[in-house]
Amino acid sequence: MKRTFGAILTVLGIIGLIYTGITVIQHTASTTTQVVIGIIALLFFFSGIGLVKTTKDDL
Repeated sequence: MKRTFGAILTVLGIIGLIYTGITVIQHTASTTTQVVIGIIALLFFFSGIGLVKTTKDDL
């Protein structure tokens, strides 16, 4: 269960980082919006990676 949630957080973080990168390149959003979305995406990404790494497999 935790590994699945970690994978979902990681994917959401990747999507957020890609979106932030696209808005930076196209200059379609304000700087504040880009920074906030980028920070949230980084939090999701690193917390998801952390959950996946620290959760043991139960077989």
